[in-house]
Amino acid sequence: MTDHTGQCMCGDVRFTARDVPTEYGTCHCEMCRRWTGSALLGVSVPEGNVTWDGRENIAVRQSSDWAERAWCRSCGTGLWFRVTMESKWAGNYEIPLGLFDAADDFTMTSEIYIDHKPASFAYAGEGRTVMTRQECVEKFSVLDSDQGDIS
Repeated sequence: MTDHTGQCMCGDVRFTARDVPTEYGTCHCEMCRRWTGSALLGVSVPEGNVTWDGRENIAVRQSSDWAERAWCRSCGTGLWFRVTMESKWAGNYEIPLGLFDAADDFTMTSEIYIDHKPASFAYAGEGRTVMTRQECVEKFSVLDSDQGDIS
């Protein structure tokens, strides 16, 4: 784990994150694909380990009954996905990998909603955990109450 900085496209929102894991996951659910334009490649950072500068430029939307997404009001860059419903997954920011100033040291270790991944998407490397939509619903029981997207 290392410390990292990052920002949105225009720089109106910046962040500093401490003890950032070097592993990240990919989500292919429909909501993540629509939000990012491809798939969410996200690094999970505990809420207490991130400091956001330019908070006045951050817009937040409750994107489901149990999660929110945020973006920069100035340029539209997606800033985070976060579970808001009380659960063991609550509180962590899933920060898109592309926001980090230096992202060379990260390794993809999981892909979820793999059965929703467009056939044209292909990631190099092996050894990561993959889960279908149904496997996600079974693991993250909160999904049963929603439309099945983890977003």
